[in-house]
Amino acid sequence: MSLLDSLLGQLSGNVDVAAIAARVGIDPATAQNAITALGQAHAQEGDTVETAAAQTGIAPDTLNQVVGALGGVEGLGQVSQILQNNPQILSSINSLLDRDGDGSALNDVLGMAKGLFGKA
Repeated sequence: MSLLDSLLGQLSGNVDVAAIAARVGIDPATAQNAITALGQAHAQEGDTVETAAAQTGIAPDTLNQVVGALGGVEGLGQVSQILQNNPQILSSINSLLDRDGDGSALNDVLGMAKGLFGKA
């Protein structure tokens, strides 16, 4: 997380993954995944939140709260630019979240979310 945190620290308002997680009421790993997915989706055509929700399984309402915590569309644009300029973040984040080593962090993040809400 420290690589993403240090790069997000360059944004106005000194964005912090743990602070966003606390503000939105999600764990830091989910917040990190949400920020990354939103940043990637922002650079693509279509609705950013819907694209990120489909990619991560995180509820659109939660993703909208993360966008707000990032400073809205302007802050999200800055995150997107950071991710485009630092592609190593994406591989670093995926390797941290991909607990079972299958090359996809989606199932692992969904498992974390189930654990967060007490579902097995």
